[in-house]
Amino acid sequence: MTRRSFRLKFPSFSLELGRETKIMGVLNVTPDSFSDGGYFLKPAAALDRALRMQEEGAHLIDVGGESSRPGSKPVTEKEELRRLVPVLKLLSKRIQIPISVDTYKTGVAHAALDLGASLINDIYGLKNNKALAKLIARYKAGVILMHMQGIPETMQKKPHYKNVVSDILKMLRASIELSLEAGIPRAGILIDPGFGFGKRFEDNLKMLEQFEKFSSLNYPVLAGISRKSFIGSLLGDPAANRLHGSLAAAAAVIERGAHILRVHDVLPHRHLAAVTDALHKSDRSR
Repeated sequence: MTRRSFRLKFPSFSLELGRETKIMGVLNVTPDSFSDGGYFLKPAAALDRALRMQEEGAHLIDVGGESSRPGSKPVTEKEELRRLVPVLKLLSKRIQIPISVDTYKTGVAHAALDLGASLINDIYGLKNNKALAKLIARYKAGVILMHMQGIPETMQKKPHYKNVVSDILKMLRASIELSLEAGIPRAGILIDPGFGFGKRFEDNLKMLEQFEKFSSLNYPVLAGISRKSFIGSLLGDPAANRLHGSLAAAAAVIERGAHILRVHDVLPHRHLAAVTDALHKSDRSR
């Protein structure tokens, strides 16, 4: 493993990347997310979950108010705000690590940044909303640029690539250019190749196999592989029973240069990352 070092800078935080794998805990305040939909709809339950992930060693928390699972339909900005704002108000008072908000809507991002969010996680990679890019730049916040082919409602119907890794790299380069043109600093940009978002089973495996190629963009790389459907296809298990497969995939992407793991199960992934990182540090010291 060769993993370049980066320093992410947010309004109230900075984060060193490269020496150890960072863990981003997933907090969905939605009724229909593929793995934990409906569990944390109440603000108090969401806060308890976030505090637990922080105690388990999460370095960041990613909060989402709209499901982007395959087949999901978009919700209105008003509904997304209704779900997110009470939760973010609680988190801003109790959580000591950076908060990311998973949204592509400018109004939702504006409210989230006002309430102390440090990053915006956009599944469209800013390609659909230049106003969002300018808003993030104005707040000097960070952005996660994800790759997705299509839209969540239809993305799994007929995804197609000439070369999945090359095609993703091309689209991520375009998202990076949009970010820089809007004034988002390099130190605020992360990339996410988007496992499961408009990808066939074989596409996800190819991405896993060639994950190190995403580091060629020279930005920190986030991997969102936790409980994904391609793992379920391999194991024959529902989302709730995919922890062991998720850990195996996580080890593979760490070895291929992932800086951040976006996960539902913080403690097991933190332990896995600690051991994997230690093995590579030992190799380098020989």
